[in-house]
Amino acid sequence: MLEKSEVKKIKEEENTEEDSTQELERKSDYFIKQRILFPDSNRYFAFLKKVFKHEFRKSGFKRITVSQVIKTDLLKDSSEKNIIEINPEYSLKTNSTIWILNSYIEHHKEEELQPIYYYYVDNILVQKKDYLKEHFVIWWEIIGEEDPILDMECIFIVNNILNSIWLKDTFTIRVNSLWLEKEQVKYFDALRDFYEDKKHLLTEKTIKNLEENNFEVLNAESEDEEILLEQAPKMKRFLKKHSKLHLAKFEEYMEMIGLKYEWDDTFIWDKAYCTNTVWEIVEKDTNIVLATGWRYDTLSMKLNPELKKEIPATGFSVKVARLIKALRKQNIILQNKDKLDLYIVQLWDEAKKQVFPIVQQARKAGINVLASLWTPSIKEQMLKAQRSWAWHVVIVWIMEARNGRWQVRNLEKGTQEEVKKEDIIPYIIDKIWKKNLNFYTPMDDLISQIVK
Repeated sequence: MLEKSEVKKIKEEENTEEDSTQELERKSDYFIKQRILFPDSNRYFAFLKKVFKHEFRKSGFKRITVSQVIKTDLLKDSSEKNIIEINPEYSLKTNSTIWILNSYIEHHKEEELQPIYYYYVDNILVQKKDYLKEHFVIWWEIIGEEDPILDMECIFIVNNILNSIWLKDTFTIRVNSLWLEKEQVKYFDALRDFYEDKKHLLTEKTIKNLEENNFEVLNAESEDEEILLEQAPKMKRFLKKHSKLHLAKFEEYMEMIGLKYEWDDTFIWDKAYCTNTVWEIVEKDTNIVLATGWRYDTLSMKLNPELKKEIPATGFSVKVARLIKALRKQNIILQNKDKLDLYIVQLWDEAKKQVFPIVQQARKAGINVLASLWTPSIKEQMLKAQRSWAWHVVIVWIMEARNGRWQVRNLEKGTQEEVKKEDIIPYIIDKIWKKNLNFYTPMDDLISQIVK
């Protein structure tokens, strides 16, 4: 198990792949660490999206899309710290929860059947000390109900998904509570009293967090602070009746469903609007956070003080790049659905004019095919063919184009046969089997209705 200081360093410096991050300079003092998922990583991303979408559909979630910009006032009203202004009125989206809840309020979604289940696959920017870091996330919200069974449901969903994708026993669920604002104030008063004669052991950052009622004070900056945190007052002591009941129900539901978790008084979520239960899922061997969840029952009143009552809500987010890295650590290999059945190489215009129509016919027949339609050297074309990982390579030089007998090479077996041009497609279908043909089209998902 890594020490907390080591984990903190990993969190700050971690990039999932060496080639997946680019630094883009900005006119300001910041630069953006822009994440790019190349084809191999994108296969994992596509797999994760399918897994999560499948689970969401079964659980009644509906997908939404969120704008890349948000009104700056909304961020400030919610006490959001991560604000990246692009002009006085708008900022880049760094948090989708605020944007979605505000849209829920503006469009009177409370009039619909409650609660409402939303999910989205998105990218967000996180502001660090001297740079902006982009994250791909899978995010979901349940809005309109305060029952803690929905918090448990969020944890249950992601727990089931991680178990189903071969990550079982590799992660831990950690839970804490930030409770209500009045309780938080009393808690910080008690903390200040506790640290009053111990400030010489605290860093300047911790002293500042303590003065500002910032939960970052629970992130120990030194060994002395770790020791003091173990002795410091715990949040549970300051719970009132409503919060105690919420916690008791949450623990009851977690026990009912058999979800094991650890209570961690030092675990925090850096959003000022969080209330009651917060939770995270971390890798056992590194403590790297894979997913985070939170309840935010009081956020609605911050966004719109004129509301008659609070709109309770809970949410969860998964960091895609970290989850991809976790899968790779377990040596999880995904099926490559982009694999080619056929790669065609040709030389000069006479061959090219014959190859192109065959390519179109092959695709209509359900064969995944790529053709080298440009005219580099024979050596270069054959090298590309080998790197394509196609099952078969068809070779059409000038002689083959003129006599209509093409060469077909099986890259896996290392064999080669001569096949008539008109028999190429039936030959390939016979070799790869009809069950492997690709006839999928997005048009199959359309439902048309003719109204007479």
